[in-house]
Amino acid sequence: MFQRIGQEYSSNIHAVDIVNSSDAAHFIVWKRDGILAPYVPEEVAKYYPAEHKDPDGQFASFRVWLSIIAYNTNLVKAEDAPKSFADLLDPKWKGKIVKAHPGYSGTIMTATYQMQRDLGWSFFEQLAKQNIMQVQSSADPPKKLDLGERAVMADGNEYNIFQMKEAGRPVEPVYATEGSPLIIGPNGVFKDAPNPNAARLFQSFSLSREAQQLIIDVGGLRSVHSQTVEKAGRKSLKDIKTMKDDAAAVEKESESIKARYTKIFRI
Repeated sequence: MFQRIGQEYSSNIHAVDIVNSSDAAHFIVWKRDGILAPYVPEEVAKYYPAEHKDPDGQFASFRVWLSIIAYNTNLVKAEDAPKSFADLLDPKWKGKIVKAHPGYSGTIMTATYQMQRDLGWSFFEQLAKQNIMQVQSSADPPKKLDLGERAVMADGNEYNIFQMKEAGRPVEPVYATEGSPLIIGPNGVFKDAPNPNAARLFQSFSLSREAQQLIIDVGGLRSVHSQTVEKAGRKSLKDIKTMKDDAAAVEKESESIKARYTKIFRI
């Protein structure tokens, strides 16, 4: 999507009205390129924390979620499950872990940045010795876990695990003691949107209490809208230790992160 918008704009094609991305660093690029339009819905002004809305009004956090560890409850007993990223390096998990790739997923790019910053690249170097199953999308590890193809996932979408668990599937989330990577997915309207009024209407709805409650209840996501309510049975975000998001750093370091990760995992 990021590449397509870049290609279109380089050819003076303005086809995109509004966008959401799992890589908040994309919005830094689009804002720097001057192609986003300032638009602040009333509910964003009233109910969103300052850190979740662009100071110039060009984007705001539509969704928030975590990249987490999880395990298949048919294959792993609760008492034996990993509790931390360090636990994933235990030899007993060799050949039993699935993990996504930062070169294909904005979520995993953000998670990888936060993890290498807080845990060091040595963690990934040791993890690479665990004969992990490498997949692409951040939605893929939960799928492999659900199917029983791997016992544990090292990263992947929390919201997929919620959806699966609440549907009766054998998966269980784990919030690492070191902290879980925090992922932010903003929405923004484009300055040259072909349907500007519809784009603003959709932005207003997307960031409203109604839509935000919907993404929580149905999508398994988190919201920063202060009038929403977390779903019963899920661990509250305020009770989870999270790593700090830094979209600006991700934007600067993404290419070097992809290169180093690819070298470590040889894929």
